[in-house]
Parts: sequence; C-alpha cells; structure tokens
Amino acid sequence: MALAITKYRLKDFLNNRWLYLLLLPGLIYFFIFRYLPMWGLRIAFLDYNMFVPDESVFIGLENFMRLFSRNSFLPVLWNTLKISLLRLFCGFPIPIILALMMNEMRNLRYKKTIQTVLYLPHFISWVILTGLIINMLDPAGGVIAGMIRFFTGESRLILIDRRAFVPLLVITGIYKEMGWGTIIYFAAMSGIDQELYEAATIDGASRTAQVFRITIPSIMPTIVILLILNCGGILSAGFEQVFMLYSPPVYEVADIIDTFVYRMGIIRNDYAFSTAAGFFKSVVAFILIVSVNQIARMTENHGIF
Repeated sequence: MALAITKYRLKDFLNNRWLYLLLLPGLIYFFIFRYLPMWGLRIAFLDYNMFVPDESVFIGLENFMRLFSRNSFLPVLWNTLKISLLRLFCGFPIPIILALMMNEMRNLRYKKTIQTVLYLPHFISWVILTGLIINMLDPAGGVIAGMIRFFTGESRLILIDRRAFVPLLVITGIYKEMGWGTIIYFAAMSGIDQELYEAATIDGASRTAQVFRITIPSIMPTIVILLILNCGGILSAGFEQVFMLYSPPVYEVADIIDTFVYRMGIIRNDYAFSTAAGFFKSVVAFILIVSVNQIARMTENHGIF
C-alpha cells in the first residue's frame, strides 16, 4: 500500500514538475529569510557576547524575566494591542464592503478605475507614503492641515498630538492595505458559480438578498482565513509606519514592541534582551493563530489547517 502511494506521488510530481518548479523561488525565500534566522533565537536564552559569541553563557529565562519586570514594557505591549485591535476592528470589514460594492458595478471602465485607485497605495512603500502624509499635515502649507484649520480655526500639529496620532496610524494603515484585501475578496467572488445568481433572480431574489444569501456565504472561507492570519499578527502593529511617523512627543502612545526591539537591540546593542522580546511576540502570534483557527473550525468548519 505504501509503495503504491509512493509511486502515485512520484508520478504526480513528474507530471506536474514545471508547476512544482514554480514553487522553488518561494521555498528558497522562506528557507533563507524565515527558517535559517530561527537559529538566532537561541540568543534569547544566553548572556550574549557580541564580540566573542562562543563565550556567551546560557542563562535560561533570565532575559524574559527582565523583559516582563521592566516597567516600560507593559505600556509598549498595551500600545501594540491597542493599535492592532483598532486596525482589525475598523479595517477588516472595509475590504469586504468595497469588494461587494465593486462586484455590483456594471460600468467596467469606472470599475477598473476604482480598482486601480484602491490597489495603488499597497505598492507604495511606507517611506514614500509617510513623506506624503507629513507634507499634507504640514501646518505651513499641507492640504489636510489647511482643511483642519479652515473648519476648526485651529492649527494642529497632528504628528505630535497624542490624541490624534493613534487615529492617524489606524486611518493611514487602513488606507494603504484595503486595496490588497479587496483584490483577494474580489478574486474569491469571481469563482462563484453564476448559475446561483441566475436561479436566485428567477426565484425573485433582490440584489441585496443575493449578496447576503450567495456572495457572502461563498466567500466566507476566505474571510475566515484572512481573519485568522490577521489575528496572528495582532502584536505586529506596523514597524515601518510607526518608525517613519512617530517622534519623542508621541512615544507614550505610539511605542510598540517592534520599535522597542529596534531601540534595545540596534541602538543599545542589547541583542539578547531584544531577541527575547521578539521571541515573546512570535510565541503569542503562534498561539493566537492556532486558537483562532481551532475556533473557526469548531464554528464554521473553515480554517487554515
């Protein structure tokens, strides 16, 4: 039996060898940049000597104890959770709604124009996008700053305003990535059998009823998978965005785990401590992915694994 299965798999591999070859670049990328660096996680359990690594001493969980006993870590953890949860609750439904709206459009030229406008920000780096944001919020001549001054009569420095900075992160993060999510949902909708809509039309179902009875249930597996992946990144609040936009006046509300790791590891050269912080984040992400996936399988029978 095992020999027959092996022969079948070998025959399948040979018949689809060119398709498997397409996987090779991705596998190489993940092996080099995702799996090989895992060897460095051992630093979290060492009193690491960056000049003579072989003289590093094993200290167990001492770096993790330092991390959790540090007074500055809990505010950083809270900031990370707050920003990530706001993005998840406010931003996760938006691509679904946009995809549903575009799916109902009948003017193809207008539809393609809207798609292009939505997709474009995803392919712009945060370096460029933050430059545009800073220019638009410049009190001296920024467009958005001018609109705020026109309607409120006040000249606000949003980039150093603690009350406005977190909403700025959430709004700009949603703006940049909502187009990519729309692509995924729109692709899922393109695979729905059109005969379902025809049958619903014959039965007298309205367009709204078709959306709730056909479209949304058909893309529900995609929604669940993306929700699971987003929950796994709950402690990744967007290093590039925060690092490019924040400044000392807003550290109290904007400092997240990734910027904390950068400051402790790169600036202060405490590699073992920063590795422990990054390791903690990865463990929490793994637990969240497994937990949310299990809940999804118990409720909707949809999951990643």
